[in-house]
Amino acid sequence: MKCIVCVKQVPDTSGVVAVKENGTMDRSAMATITNHDDMAAVEAALRLKDETGCKVIVVSMGPPPAEGMLRELLAMGADEAVLVSGREFGGSDTYATSQILAAAINKIGVEQDDIVLCGRQAIDGDTAQVGPQIAEKLGLPQISYAEKITLDGNALTVQRQLEDGYMLLKVQTPCLITCLKELNDARYMSVDGIMTCYQKPLAIFDYQALKDDPLIDNDTIGLKGSPTNVYKSFSPPVKGAGMMLEGADKATVNQLVTLLNDKHII
Repeated sequence: MKCIVCVKQVPDTSGVVAVKENGTMDRSAMATITNHDDMAAVEAALRLKDETGCKVIVVSMGPPPAEGMLRELLAMGADEAVLVSGREFGGSDTYATSQILAAAINKIGVEQDDIVLCGRQAIDGDTAQVGPQIAEKLGLPQISYAEKITLDGNALTVQRQLEDGYMLLKVQTPCLITCLKELNDARYMSVDGIMTCYQKPLAIFDYQALKDDPLIDNDTIGLKGSPTNVYKSFSPPVKGAGMMLEGADKATVNQLVTLLNDKHII
């Protein structure tokens, strides 16, 4: 049994968004973090490894610097890593990205008792589309928005979050699950993991490595194969400093009323 986890390195949206002249984000000029929901998927895989001894393989599509993120995941306890990287993949939207990641997972191989885990969505796009699209292209049953996962033999019982409650579903492996960040709290890297993470295998899948897969076609990957594209990226305007009024007397109340009136709020 193995768990294949799709992970994305995303811009740190708490900082300033760097934008190119064409309106797209300049990811190379921005601080990056590991997507929160994806970290929950990694932790879910590591807990299954603690329970069953399964192999955990983390997969990410991105530029070469994403190797640093994958090494951190290896230090957390993952066994192998795969970086899917190539200029031909640049500019991919969710459709093209799922084509490429599905081809990478095909190359790794999905067997009868395997599980593919993804985060619910990435904080830079918030589409929640890539995981379900990968499942469709691999022909796997899928459950999204998982907030609890229990393994029972070759079946998973998943508690799926709804707006007003939850749904309990059971699915046979192989399958794909998308995870919420509320599923768990990701563990820290261990000292031993940090010492050994560069001894663990990290493979690079470029265009040449994946081009023979039926999913990889110049018309279905990269910017050319993307039905959608980003019109413009920008940093939201900085909010002005707030004003604090202290006191619980009549004068403070009158001051508050005057300020709200001046701003036409009341």
